[in-house]
Amino acid sequence: MPSLAVIGHPVAHTRSPAMQTAALAELKLAGEWTYGAIDIEPGSFEAEVAELAAAGDYAGVNVTLPHKEAALALADEASEGARAIGAANTLTFRDGRILADNTDAGGVLRSLPAGIGGGADAAGAAGASARRALVLGAGGAARAAIWALAQGGEGAPDAEGNPTLVPSFEVDVWNRTPERAVTVAAELGGRAVSDPPAADYALIVNTTSVGLHGEDPFASLPLAATDFHPGQVVFDIVYGPEPSALLAAAEDRGATTIEGLEMLVQQGALSLRIWTGAEPSIEAMRTGARRS
Repeated sequence: MPSLAVIGHPVAHTRSPAMQTAALAELKLAGEWTYGAIDIEPGSFEAEVAELAAAGDYAGVNVTLPHKEAALALADEASEGARAIGAANTLTFRDGRILADNTDAGGVLRSLPAGIGGGADAAGAAGASARRALVLGAGGAARAAIWALAQGGEGAPDAEGNPTLVPSFEVDVWNRTPERAVTVAAELGGRAVSDPPAADYALIVNTTSVGLHGEDPFASLPLAATDFHPGQVVFDIVYGPEPSALLAAAEDRGATTIEGLEMLVQQGALSLRIWTGAEPSIEAMRTGARRS
């Protein structure tokens, strides 16, 4: 019976086991595959993952904080995205080798509404704004978002289940430490900005932890509640029982909002597709993640 798991430290809070188990059940694989959680401290990560790969019981693992960079370094082979982003969140064990992918990038694109960036007036402003994105932050999640948006790629399936295409964006990057924004933007195909005109972007992605504990996002981010407008998409990777204050303000102004739970689901679906070769049910995964 192939085993799967998510590895992190701490990892008790993760929703991935419930989410992935729901997907495996929908695929009729629950009796053949299992998905759990393994807490590994940073100092033990390399040795314990190498042992899992060599034992042959595990088909692969998801990797979350603080191990994503170490996961890439451990791999025998890595995807283009994982190498460019500098981190891996999905490891596949095959014939004694460790293969690394970064499905966070694809999870960003598949979380976006169909047709984004494709219309001349998609931002409710000038046509040039339809393909402009602002990424807030310069950490690991930001790196995945910047690379994904600058490259474009597979979006969410349409009503018939066929994948859609998200076009490439002009990506601006803001970080409270400007030097980090400059470095990350240069590495990944974006442009660092210090005072972004938030209303001009078709897409705003907050990858910072601002709002995680209920704090006022407008006190720390280069945004005002009045910046948002219909036709704009605001994506916050922070998620909890209620929408973040950032998303609540954006929704009040008529913007389309996306919570971080959707990215968790979409990146998890891509990981499961890598391991099983099957396309999991997104709805089953959403339900499993919300119930956990």
